[in-house]
Amino acid sequence: QVQLVESGGGLVQAGGSLRLSCVASGRTFSSYIMAWFRQAPGKEREFVATITWSGGTYYADAVKGRFTISRDNAKNTVYLQMNSLKPEDTAVYYCALNPSIAVADTTDRRSYPSWGQGTQVTVSS
Repeated sequence: QVQLVESGGGLVQAGGSLRLSCVASGRTFSSYIMAWFRQAPGKEREFVATITWSGGTYYADAVKGRFTISRDNAKNTVYLQMNSLKPEDTAVYYCALNPSIAVADTTDRRSYPSWGQGTQVTVSS
């Protein structure tokens, strides 16, 4: 069993920045894929970004060029640096983990068996 704990959310004005962190603990894996998803009120949970063990990244079009996902494998931690935030980025942000080297679709939330509790990000206009 792996536990994921997110932190770093908060209230920020449009154009501002936030950095989210997610620490994985419990059962460890030799390699795994980590991702960030978000869910706004009344909407489906949507893919934001993903990163492989070796550092390969992929982003949703809505955040490309503004968000950066990174990881520190020694600390079992993944980060999401969010710049140029917009009101439409307001959501609960979730960290997710898949204990595999590769998955068929890293943008599908069903690919991730482990989830954090979420952290709220609110961007005011």
